[in-house]
Amino acid sequence: MQLDPNHLAALSAVLRLGSFDGAAQALFVTPSAISQRIKALEEQLGTALVQRGQPCTGTEMGLRIAKHAEDLGLLEAALLQDIGMARAGPPPRLRVAVNADSLATWFVAAMAKADGVLFDLVVDDQDHSAEWLKRGEVSAAVTALVAPVRGCDMHVLGALDYRATASPAFMGRWFPGGVTPAAIACAPCLTFNAKDQLQRRWIRTHLGPCPEPPQHFLPSTTAFVEAAELGLGWGLNPAGLVADAVSAGRLVELRPNAGLLTPLSWQVSRLLTSALAPITRAVVKSARQNLIQAT
Repeated sequence: MQLDPNHLAALSAVLRLGSFDGAAQALFVTPSAISQRIKALEEQLGTALVQRGQPCTGTEMGLRIAKHAEDLGLLEAALLQDIGMARAGPPPRLRVAVNADSLATWFVAAMAKADGVLFDLVVDDQDHSAEWLKRGEVSAAVTALVAPVRGCDMHVLGALDYRATASPAFMGRWFPGGVTPAAIACAPCLTFNAKDQLQRRWIRTHLGPCPEPPQHFLPSTTAFVEAAELGLGWGLNPAGLVADAVSAGRLVELRPNAGLLTPLSWQVSRLLTSALAPITRAVVKSARQNLIQAT
């Protein structure tokens, strides 16, 4: 069985843009042509690929086929570059899972060094980003794993240095006698989302077993810092993001120099290792310039 490249491009565009009209505009054809291509592909494979709606979404098989189409684009672009030929059409698209704190501190610098590719980022906790790789929904990921995902090559990046911080007023209100297990159990903390274990990990590391503290759920890296400065709660932030606030006295560490290092790795689908080698070099270089390296 051979899949028509035009059909694959139509599927990828519909799922990326969320509509047949958007896909038609992107591919310079009519919505009817997009519909016919999707229908032909679904008939060829014997299964539904697109869930029609606002927006259109992919079935499990549709997402896998669209990811396959994007991988083919990456491989083709790498081959044409190797043989000195220009690629017609837009650059290939690379889907990557990355944690929000890496995106806010060092990953964008790596993206800026990677020419000839369009990024499609999935933001997820570093402890869970590898699941996107295991499901075949992304081609690469920044993860907290120290062992490679099956079928992937792994590159150790270094560790993101987190510091537990709060405003001076918050410290005076909630920790007048110091940061103790009893006090930490009452003081509101900032949590990115239900997957975020950083605050719990810091408590276990520096205070031992403690009751679960009350939590604000705040899924924004920059708002995390602002919320801490305004006294909403205490939380773990990358050291680089809070360095100025700490120097200016707007934030203080709950315990001086009581950080939490989170090792990170870059994992790439082995089938795309060669095609993504320039991007891997950019990611590794940016990480080594910004993360804590093992001595």
